[in-house]
Amino acid sequence: MKIRILGPLEAETEGGPVVLTAAKTRQILALLALHPGRLVPVSTLREELWGPLPPRSAHTTFQTYILRLRRALATALGGPDAADRARRLLATGHDGYLLKAAEEDVDAFAFQRAARAGHAAFADGDSALASRLLRQALALWRGPALVDVRAGSALRIHAAALEESRLLAVERRIDAELRLGLHTELLAELVELTERHHRHERLYAQAMVAFYRSGRQSAALDLYRALRRRLIEELGLEPAPQLQRLHQAMLTADPRLDAVTHGGPPTPTFELYAA
Repeated sequence: MKIRILGPLEAETEGGPVVLTAAKTRQILALLALHPGRLVPVSTLREELWGPLPPRSAHTTFQTYILRLRRALATALGGPDAADRARRLLATGHDGYLLKAAEEDVDAFAFQRAARAGHAAFADGDSALASRLLRQALALWRGPALVDVRAGSALRIHAAALEESRLLAVERRIDAELRLGLHTELLAELVELTERHHRHERLYAQAMVAFYRSGRQSAALDLYRALRRRLIEELGLEPAPQLQRLHQAMLTADPRLDAVTHGGPPTPTFELYAA
């Protein structure tokens, strides 16, 4: 069984796609997919569907949703023994349910595995490999995690964690590509990212360096001023010390800013002027 949650929820068996229209049935599948091969307690599933105060009818209604999910799995599996296979695929355990799928069959886990390899390559100083692996990881995303699934407390936490991992992978990929001298090629993407994440200092540091190395010092300084003004107005805070030192280095045309390193100790862009 293959399940995709990095974007709209999609699932398919060797027999075909699993068609689910009911919102709560989709919630159940999504939460089970985030724990492949592991028992998810009924209490956890119910709280996802109804919160801490489920209705009196929750027990009966929940069993109906499980039955609908198994029917959808059986339809996708096809064949005379489809119902039995569906019950084995969505197994009943001790006060819980278990989706018998492997982590490699869920795109979120494939992303995490590829991203870890990319982060390790960056830490080893292999920027080209880091860029390639992180691009492969990020290519698995088709939109925001679980974008078309109604999320309760558990799914919201999982989706937020996945989005944070995605953003970190983007940042590290850009760090690697800045080390490879691809600053000009990154400008358009960094402008979009800073507009979308308008208080994200690490992305601003990367954009400032990309503009500076592309011969656009004034644009780099304008970015810093815009961020500083926003942080003061919205949060009452100055930019982080690392960003302040990066700004000062640009004002003094520190020659270290022009260095494009292909080897040596890897340093994330935000930490170029760490204390």
